Amino acid sequence: MYRFGYYVVAGIFWLLGGKIKKENKEKIPAAPFVVVCTHQTWLDIIYLAIAIWPVQIHYMAKQELFSKKWSKWLFTKLHAFPVNRENPGPSSIKIPMKLLKEGKVVGIFPSGTRKSEHVSLKRGAVTIALKANVPLVPAIYEGPKTFKEVLARKPKRVRFGDPIRLADEKKGTKEEIEKTIVLLQDTFEALKKQ
Repeated sequence: MYRFGYYVVAGIFWLLGGKIKKENKEKIPAAPFVVVCTHQTWLDIIYLAIAIWPVQIHYMAKQELFSKKWSKWLFTKLHAFPVNRENPGPSSIKIPMKLLKEGKVVGIFPSGTRKSEHVSLKRGAVTIALKANVPLVPAIYEGPKTFKEVLARKPKRVRFGDPIRLADEKKGTKEEIEKTIVLLQDTFEALKKQ
């Protein structure tokens, strides 16, 4: 279903909005890893998936998207899994950990719409990568924020940064996690300026 969805969606967006510029794709390591991307619009989810193809991303998504039977079926088929962003439980760590152990790629957008969400999601992404002993791959999306801007063929790009390789999980102190969160934020800012 993911492969089918990719070809349908990528084809439609290419026809309507033109090509997307993919920068530094050679920096993407072999799976498993956690890809973390800036998040301002629903379009960055689609364009990140297009840019990183043929790698398939298992997206961490807000649980509200799974509230209806049809949407739960669709998002599950598209490799998304739910997380309660207000009150994250054990599954918010267990599910991505299982996927990473299976050699898959987990996608997290650690910059939510609320300031408190910024920190908690960044901490979650870092903690998951640390516990699974996999690299964090930072990415930024710049381009249309609305479908109207897509139709106007506004330039769009996804730029990948150097993988952030974390220390051994036994050294995963609170200080190290906080230090990595700052590094991740600095990396996002540096990627925007390139």
